[in-house]
Amino acid sequence: MKRCTAGVLRAVAGRADLEVSYAAAGSSVRGVEVRLPAPPRTMAPADLVRLRGTADAVALRFRYHDEALHAARMPPGSEARKVYDAVEQARIEALGARRMAGVAANIEGVLEQRARSEGLDRVTRREEVPLADAMRLIARQHFLGAPPPPSAAKAVELWRSYVEDKVGASLDHLKALIDSEADFAGGLKSLLTQLELFADNELEDERQESEDDTQEAREGQSAGQSDQDKESEGQGSQAEGQPQAAPGAAEGDGQQDGLESGEELTMAGAGTEEPGGPSRRNSMFADGGRDPANRPYRPFTTKFDQVVAAEDLCEPEELTRLRAQLDNQLAHLQGVVSKLANRLQRKLMAQQTRSWDFDLEEGILDTGRLARIVANPTHSLSFKFEKETEFRDTVVTLLIDNSGSMRGRPITVAAMSAEILARTLERCGVKVEVLGFTTRAWKGGQAREMWQAEGKPVHPGRLNDLRHIVYKAADAPWRRARRNMGLMLREGILKENIDGEALLWAHDRLLGRPEQRRILMVISDGAPVDDSTLSVNPGNFLEKHLREVIEFIETRSGVELIAIGIGHDVTRYYRRAVTIMDAEELGGAVMRQLTALFDEGEPSKARLGGRLGR
Repeated sequence: MKRCTAGVLRAVAGRADLEVSYAAAGSSVRGVEVRLPAPPRTMAPADLVRLRGTADAVALRFRYHDEALHAARMPPGSEARKVYDAVEQARIEALGARRMAGVAANIEGVLEQRARSEGLDRVTRREEVPLADAMRLIARQHFLGAPPPPSAAKAVELWRSYVEDKVGASLDHLKALIDSEADFAGGLKSLLTQLELFADNELEDERQESEDDTQEAREGQSAGQSDQDKESEGQGSQAEGQPQAAPGAAEGDGQQDGLESGEELTMAGAGTEEPGGPSRRNSMFADGGRDPANRPYRPFTTKFDQVVAAEDLCEPEELTRLRAQLDNQLAHLQGVVSKLANRLQRKLMAQQTRSWDFDLEEGILDTGRLARIVANPTHSLSFKFEKETEFRDTVVTLLIDNSGSMRGRPITVAAMSAEILARTLERCGVKVEVLGFTTRAWKGGQAREMWQAEGKPVHPGRLNDLRHIVYKAADAPWRRARRNMGLMLREGILKENIDGEALLWAHDRLLGRPEQRRILMVISDGAPVDDSTLSVNPGNFLEKHLREVIEFIETRSGVELIAIGIGHDVTRYYRRAVTIMDAEELGGAVMRQLTALFDEGEPSKARLGGRLGR
């Protein structure tokens, strides 16, 4: 089944270079790497529909969708973006369904499963149905003539009169444009305006920005040509310092070539990273400087970057062996583990101490006033009532530097600390995620090879292939993820570290969580280092980007950021940080920093009645 599904996906996509793998964590696409939901050993019809429908949706997106064009035309505003993504997804599916009846049936089945799982068959009011979901199904019906899935029919009817009155004619017009994504995107902007999601002045501003970008790109090309002329006249050393437009710079710095969306690959908006996708990252760092030292950070290409589950990087037998090796390291620390775990658990549980209001006219009988009641049964103010305790619904991400300099004792202690943290927080009802970051190669990988093949343009940006590892997802129980921690001990995993993009990745994952309080804890042993990147860019290229990312998270994000430096002072980067000189101190430092965050004396950015200790 896996081989057949992978073969069909490549055939429908028209891409023989796609690398297809399977994982229980869900679905994702990163460059040419596609991960599909792993089929269970005993496959029910619903499992088969989910697998085939997800694979077909991915394949159609590769075949009929231009990610760069889609991102460039993306409108401002959250609701407008969702509708824009939803109608584009309807276009992609309509193109595939018109040509392949089997694909149409598979996607229909997945849409039915999703509608049922989200309870769309039980809605009674329009406000309970997202406009983007309704727009996708209504647009699909206009483009393909297919009615909405049975479980979604009621939800669609709640929106149909509103949508048809406002944009029914526009949807019919878009049907004639579905073969051309560029023309379709232009018509879709008008549709958003009619839905009052995208104002006329925003359309005019976007046209003006597009013209400005085109003019700026032309000026950059002229400047680059001028520099090349000077170099040919014997002024090579001087031209080396002049700004030149790197190939592809006009297409949007920092844009993702792939997509990552978990189970939502077949849903609207599957082509963008949400939240914190490409457009957001561009706006954060695109300062537009012409001086090479002030150029906005960007990767040369993201085509070869990888977000991968730990279990996909290692055979199960080897992962079991590495886990046993980690258990041996933990054996003599069981007392320390228990002490630290109990300390944190006491801190969390202390916030849930019951408190009471006394001397009330009604409530629960106060046993301390029992003698008074016996003496005088008519005595008032003899009751008490328990106060409501305010808890914090929290998720914690532990981001571990998996660079080569962490090899040996530091990475072992980091793995042990991750275990202590995940185990303890899970006992207390707090979600915890464990992530790692490194690169796929030493001194540049396929990105550097591409750069060399294109003539080594100056100031190319990041020149290595990222590898971001998910050791434990926030919703995964510890018993299923514990074996993954052993991967940190594997030879060959630890390479270079590009901290800025790793922080953005972990930060964006946190923003997608439903918890109101989000904590990001970074464990690193110093500044970002990648020889391939630093050899052809300014010396502070990676460090400058890291500082910009940290400044953004600490001042403009709701995520609470703390850092622990191993052997190096990281307080020069992070406002809230601690440096330890001995790796043995790491476990205690993790717990001290975390327990400090849970102190009631420090006001949190968000409070709620949550799940702590339940």
